[in-house]
Amino acid sequence: MKFNIKLVYTFLLALAFVSCSSSDDDGATPASPYTQYGASFEKMPKKEDAIIYQVNIRAFSQAGTLKGVQDRLTQIQELGANVIYLMPIYPVGKVKASGELGSPYSVRDYKAVNPDFGTLQDLQTLVEEAHKKNMAVILDWVANHTSWDNAWITQHKDWYQQDANGNIIIPPGTNYNDVAQLNFNNTDMKNAMIDAMSYWVYNANIDGFRCDYADFVPNNFWSDAISKLRKIKKNQNILMLAEGSKVNHFASGFDYTFGFNFFSTLEQVFKDGKSATTIQDSNTTEYANNYHTENRIVRYTINHDVNLSEGTPLELFGGKKGSIATFVVASYLKSVPMIYNGQEIGYDKRLNYFAKTPIDWSTADASMLAEYKKIIAFRNTSNAIKTGEFNGYSSDAVSAFTMTKDAEKVFVLSNLTSSTVKHLVPSTLKGNWKDAFTGTAVTVGSEITLQPFQYLVLKN
Repeated sequence: MKFNIKLVYTFLLALAFVSCSSSDDDGATPASPYTQYGASFEKMPKKEDAIIYQVNIRAFSQAGTLKGVQDRLTQIQELGANVIYLMPIYPVGKVKASGELGSPYSVRDYKAVNPDFGTLQDLQTLVEEAHKKNMAVILDWVANHTSWDNAWITQHKDWYQQDANGNIIIPPGTNYNDVAQLNFNNTDMKNAMIDAMSYWVYNANIDGFRCDYADFVPNNFWSDAISKLRKIKKNQNILMLAEGSKVNHFASGFDYTFGFNFFSTLEQVFKDGKSATTIQDSNTTEYANNYHTENRIVRYTINHDVNLSEGTPLELFGGKKGSIATFVVASYLKSVPMIYNGQEIGYDKRLNYFAKTPIDWSTADASMLAEYKKIIAFRNTSNAIKTGEFNGYSSDAVSAFTMTKDAEKVFVLSNLTSSTVKHLVPSTLKGNWKDAFTGTAVTVGSEITLQPFQYLVLKN
């Protein structure tokens, strides 16, 4: 067969041009075998505007399904949340030794929906309906390890860390016997992991991830993954939350880190009688070496782990009034707040996330729910709370601070004790304020008396 040399040369030149153009376009959507399902979410909240609502699918409804979550989207919206964080939706693997089901964080298949929860179509519908109500949806992602019956175990043993005898190991330094440690020195494994994360952005149109055990996964993996994920959705950001405390997560592209230190400090204030001043000390610790003022740490008064192992906010923080006073501090003190399903109604039972333990929503404390809505609603309107500069004025009993942005200043005082206390006010904060919730004029003198677990939020 004769070749037309001129034609071949022209074809190769054109191919080279296309190739160079693609590689030079850093903003292009990465090559993918997937087609984008759904449209970009036009009401995606900015990272500083997020109110995160954590959903334990097994507990959220009597059915324990994705449809059960969809059925209560209006209630989540009315609370004031705008980001729904779904705990792992994937099929759960079995423990190698016992054959029993492992933790929800023991993933058997990264690209499947747990049939107990429903189908991919159910997830797609849930995301669509959440978007209609101006709420984003993020998934829990478990990058560090898989279950022992994940197909990768037999198909790609070299994707896992192994001991000197060639046996795949559990995560070092843990007793997590239900999971196998992945090997982040293996490029093929890392590519497969990023592909699996991309799968959900494309196929379910989800809006980001809460990344489990993030401190133990190499930062260069997170940098690569987040960079590629952010290129998928045109004209829409995605939110990335590291369940970790390393400052360099921000450099890797995460929007948030986790307030582990802050939460443990709150516990110490109530359990050990530590001074409320330690809360602002914890804030300093968590933001140490954070060179970008827009970064925020996600803070909470409960999550799935703490709820099961240590107790509900009612158990940990002095009952209903104490738990609300603590939530105000966690929500307003230079943070992005996260609520765990049920806490907003004062639910007093622990939720075993290894089993089906449905929340009884009929037991809702209406007055407590109203308090949560009020606290969240003000945050949603206050640029000072969302992006302002923090200054602390705490005492042993009272967590007190200001958040300031441009001409707006908010003065927060929360008595974290069961006693009536007097709080001394610095001269710079004396004067005329308004109650942030009612607009009533408040004159602040040299001291303020606070009843047990009373909180005040004032604005100028």
